[in-house]
Order: sequence, then C-alpha cells, then structure tokens
Amino acid sequence: MLTRREMFKFGSAAIAATLIEPGVFGQQKTDSAQAPASIDPMSLVNPELRGALQGMLKLSGNFPPLSSSTLMKTREMMANLKMPMLPKPEIQERTIPGAPGDPDVRIYIAGVTPGASKPAVVHMHGGGYLIGTAANDGRDLQDLVIEHDCVAISVDYRLAPETPFPGALNDNYAALRWLFTHAKELGVDSTRIAIKGESAGGGHAAALAIAARDRGEYPICLQVLIYPMLDDRTGSTVTPPPFVGRYVWTAEANRYGWTSLLGVPAGSKDVPKNSVPARVQNLAGLAPAFIGVGSIDLFAEEDIQYAARLVSSGVPTELNVVPGAFHGFEFADAPLCKQFKHSWSEAIRRAFTESRS
Repeated sequence: MLTRREMFKFGSAAIAATLIEPGVFGQQKTDSAQAPASIDPMSLVNPELRGALQGMLKLSGNFPPLSSSTLMKTREMMANLKMPMLPKPEIQERTIPGAPGDPDVRIYIAGVTPGASKPAVVHMHGGGYLIGTAANDGRDLQDLVIEHDCVAISVDYRLAPETPFPGALNDNYAALRWLFTHAKELGVDSTRIAIKGESAGGGHAAALAIAARDRGEYPICLQVLIYPMLDDRTGSTVTPPPFVGRYVWTAEANRYGWTSLLGVPAGSKDVPKNSVPARVQNLAGLAPAFIGVGSIDLFAEEDIQYAARLVSSGVPTELNVVPGAFHGFEFADAPLCKQFKHSWSEAIRRAFTESRS
C-alpha cells in the first residue's frame, strides 16, 4: 500500500513512462517545433512541484512505452497501485444494470445511509480512456464522503480500444440513472447530484453532462472537471505551444487515447456525435461547471477555451488555472496542491448548499 505522496510518484511515473520512450521522458514526440533552446521546460514548472516531478522522472525508466502490445501490462501495473484505505466509511462493490443491450456495470459506492437526504457525487476515473480502474478510487470516495457528508460512487466504465464510444458514456449514464432511481433507498437527495472526473474521467464527466442535458431525465447540479481531456484535436490538427504538455501526458499520448476511444484517427473531420465535448456546438443549458488545469498541462488551452464557451453560453463556470502545474500534479505533497483541492471541494460544497431542496 502507498501513501498519497508515493501514489503520486509511482502512479504518475507509471502512466507517464508508458506513453513515451525511455530516455526521452517528458519530450513531446510530434512534428511541431520544439521549445527554443533558451527555455528549459523544467524552469516553467512551479517550484512547489519541481521536486516531485524530478523524482517522478527518475522512476520513469522502469516502465515500457505504451502501445497495443504493452497496454494490458500497463493496466495490470496500474491496478496494483492502491492508496491506503481508512477504516470507515465502508466501500461497497455493486453491479448495476447497463444500458439496454450492454453488459452490467460495476460501481463502488460509499456513504449509503437509507432514510437520509444526502447529496451525491458520481466519479469517473482517469487514464487516457485506456487504463485505470474504479477499484482504485476507494480512498477518494471516502474523502468525498467525509468532506461533504455525501454518497459517492465511482464507475468502472469499459475502456478503449476494446470498447469505443459510446460504451463508456453508456456505462456512466447507467450509473447516473441507477443513482436517481434508487435515491430513496441510498439516502440521496436527487436535487443535489454532482459529477466529477480527472483527465479522461473529466472528459467522460463533460460528455455525461451533455448527455444528461440532451436527454432531460436526470438533472446535475455541478460538473467538476479536473484537467479534463476534452478535445481530440489537441496534438493532432492543433499544435500546442512547444513548452506545453512536456510532462506526463503528451501530444502523442493524446492522439493514441482519442483514436482508441473514437475508432477513427484523432483530429478526423468526422467523429461520432457528442463524443468530443469540445466539438459540441451548443453548450447552453449544461450543468454549472468547475474546471481546473495547470498552465503547462497539454489540456490547458482546450480547457480554458471550453470554460470560455460555457461562460458565453450562460453556464455558471469557475476556472482555476494553476501556474506552472503539469498534468496530474494534484497529488504532489505541496501547498499549491492543497489549495487546488480546496478550490474544487469548495465548488462542490457551494453547489450542494445552493441546490438544497
């Protein structure tokens, strides 16, 4: 079992190192121009995060580059990285019905209190649409329950490339539907349900918010998008600045992840409808949003643009751009990370308070 700090070092290193070749960790493999020689990418990393990142880089040679031949091994390695659990609250594993014609969906849930009227959070894990498991989210669920006196669910959605879009969306929507239809027995106030995700999980959360709006069945009081993966064009048809996306999640990784999810090359002219949140033309009527991202994260520009479009569409939106923060920085042991976590946690608290029935 790992401490939170160790989880950051080993977990981030495992993800990052599978995405780029050993010996060139942190270098973006694209045809775009590289950063000027006068700019050291590490100098752009926030000083509070630099030590953690450098420690992570030293570990990176232990993992193979991510490819179709190493994907299963990478998933197995990541499945073994679990944060230490608290004695309480209890985490329950359940199987719920999937979408019509789809398999059942496994979820993990904490904070169930029959007869209560608690808010709830539906969480989707990260992993580039390719890796990760909800089984590793137990401690995060416990923290949410303790912090917000809520019910918290993590969805073990199906991964790409075995299951392309809309498989994961169907699984996540099935969890949202199950939560609403079983709200009374779970002790959930159905007017106070938020959704949350990090990285690819943030992309899934954004897609779920769009589906919830379009179907008009289950209202969401807040979407919490932590450095969300929103646009398949980043790193394919859109070239980011050379000093952005140098660490942990690169343009090359982004192309691989999106291509796996979409079933067509990332950046293609035609992609499945509503599969890419940043390509959805109408954002009006979506749930209020919190978006947080680091300034040197590959997703910085797409996340900022998405927040701006939400604002222009009349969607209450809070944007937090953390200076000098790279992808996945949140779990480093630094004051900046604590401040960032406090910002999105406060957004949840406000949404739950304002939505109280």
